[in-house]
Amino acid sequence: MKHPLGVILAGGQATRMGGGDKGLLPLGKGTILSHVIDRLEPQVAGLALNANGDPARFDHLRLPVITDSIDGFAGPLSGVLAGLDWAAAQGASHIVTAAADTPFFPCDLVPRLLQAAEDAGTQIALSRTPDGRHPTFGLWPTALRDDLRAALNDGLRKVVLWTDQHGCATAEFPDDAAFFNVNTPQDLVKAEHML
Repeated sequence: MKHPLGVILAGGQATRMGGGDKGLLPLGKGTILSHVIDRLEPQVAGLALNANGDPARFDHLRLPVITDSIDGFAGPLSGVLAGLDWAAAQGASHIVTAAADTPFFPCDLVPRLLQAAEDAGTQIALSRTPDGRHPTFGLWPTALRDDLRAALNDGLRKVVLWTDQHGCATAEFPDDAAFFNVNTPQDLVKAEHML
């Protein structure tokens, strides 16, 4: 399999941060999102941002901004679907997703997901640490996008309920802290200390 395309999921509502775009909050010499981009971009063949609302606020990133196609806030799977549709239009077979609020995820995320899927003979792989699965960090095939669209239109919102129907490999990572995500102002302080 050639390198997948990357999609950063930034479609969340950030209610615990008072709303707005968590990814644009300052962290170190950049933003949370710039750290995510720096980690994912070298691992993929191309990169897009899944975000809703006015895309102009991300113009400085020079990335395609793709919006959810499912009405209402349908959670991370709607961002996955938007990414799959974008990637399919470019002839890509897979995407890898990463959350926009998780600046320290592994620099070998993509090869580990690809290896896990290959070893298990599946098309989908999700990340896991001792704390549990991290379903926003996954490998997804464009071939299943219509199946996912139907599931979302039927009201499905929980990632693992859908992935488990299709056989899902697990890429094991030993460090829970690698998937630390910034949800609150206190988390942002902690992230500064983790740099």
